[in-house]
Amino acid sequence: MPSPLVECIPNFSEARRPEVVEAIVAAIAAAGVTVLDRHSDSDHNRTVVTFVGAPAAAEEAAFQGIRKASELINLGGHTGSHPRIGATDVVPFVPLSGVSMEDCIAMARRLGERVGRELNIPVYLYEEAATQPERVNLENIRRGQYEGLKAEIETNPDRKPDFGPARLGPAGATVIGARHPLIAYNVYLATGDVAIAKAVAKAVRQSSGGLPCVKALGMLVEGRAQVSMNLTNFRQTSIQTAVEAVRSEAARHGVGIHHSELVGLVPQEALTDAAARYLQLDGFKSEQILETRLFAPQRVDSRPTNFLDDLAAATPTPGGGSAAAHAGAMGAALVAMVARLTVSKKKYAAVEAQMTEILNQAEHLRRELTAAVDEDSAAFEGVLSSFKLSKATPEQEKVRTKAIEKATLRAAQVPLTVAQKSVSVMALAERAVALGNLNAISDGASAAALARAALTSAGYNVRINVNGLSDKTAGDSLLSQLQALEVRAMKLEKDVHNTLTERGGISTS
Repeated sequence: MPSPLVECIPNFSEARRPEVVEAIVAAIAAAGVTVLDRHSDSDHNRTVVTFVGAPAAAEEAAFQGIRKASELINLGGHTGSHPRIGATDVVPFVPLSGVSMEDCIAMARRLGERVGRELNIPVYLYEEAATQPERVNLENIRRGQYEGLKAEIETNPDRKPDFGPARLGPAGATVIGARHPLIAYNVYLATGDVAIAKAVAKAVRQSSGGLPCVKALGMLVEGRAQVSMNLTNFRQTSIQTAVEAVRSEAARHGVGIHHSELVGLVPQEALTDAAARYLQLDGFKSEQILETRLFAPQRVDSRPTNFLDDLAAATPTPGGGSAAAHAGAMGAALVAMVARLTVSKKKYAAVEAQMTEILNQAEHLRRELTAAVDEDSAAFEGVLSSFKLSKATPEQEKVRTKAIEKATLRAAQVPLTVAQKSVSVMALAERAVALGNLNAISDGASAAALARAALTSAGYNVRINVNGLSDKTAGDSLLSQLQALEVRAMKLEKDVHNTLTERGGISTS
């Protein structure tokens, strides 16, 4: 088993005084963690520190960083282009190995309580650790920034912190939470017109109807218009997809991209995926990277060595939801196989471009569904953990009830996503059967069958968890989406059968 390892990425509202940044980083490092990176931007007046360590050490390092920042940074005189409400603005914990998301949620809550109690700093919990749905998104908590929060925190019940006093001092407030890996990515436009950056940001961010899992702001940095983005799930929206969307939107305003930058660290998978997509590499695998092969013997794989053994074990996870994701991934893999057996064949030159696109989409879905195997297990573990929370006092029971509702909703949302992706696999399989190598169309039909089974299994998991929700409105929305997917799947299933009969002469009755 890998050693427990947590990543923490605190954001501090200071970049113009190097000595203050050094003092904060030194306080963090002294707690026994490894500081991997720091990124300071004077226009933002913000520094992002990335460190890793064992859970206890990471929790202590975060506290020491918050304490040092509260001693050295006064928000009353702070200026900068980046939104902020605190000297230590936000502190996310990210599970890396041997640690679950629930472990990170517990860390966030312990740290929040300690910061509020010992440092008298208001603390809000966000993302996976949020105790209120409206506080999942960081931008909701930061509404109005430090000045706006200071005017409302003492009188508006909606702005009461999760921990600490309902008043702001010089250190402001701190947002603490747990989340999945995030990529902070900035694109600089070839213009100084910040209005264009704001228009582009509005077009690409999810909250305005743009790309999923993308948050974006337009601002002026070093005299150049910047689109500052956070990609909260790079498997949903890749770096390449995000930057091309920015490029397209900027072109509508008559400007191009000057350059871009990463803030902090980025998962290697994200860059590899972007490179493979840009180069249109056929059948690319990470094992083709020299360094991956070179250092493979030194790495410890945290994934199960035998998924079927784990599935058969007397443990609640992995369960039916993970099995559904696995079946969907197998379906996507078969679609990719049919595509590879078709491209570069003279007989099928007329459909090569279409089959190449099918291949790329199938591989993308395979990666996402494979990741969902663990995501489903983590979601159900979250439900189990929420039921273990204390209910000794009315306040604790209230927190426990909200945690159960949030975890149950998440446990329904994950298999719904699997269902959506499984139907996408079915659609690709139908195209593969219609266009692909005649010798492999039965494999395309098998892909559709596996994806259909994945949808059915995922649907059972959606329904059982929706049944446990007290908020029937949220549950009705999920069921409505599931039913629409099932209707579409029935049509795709018939189309595959008909095409199989027409092209291959195979009876499916």
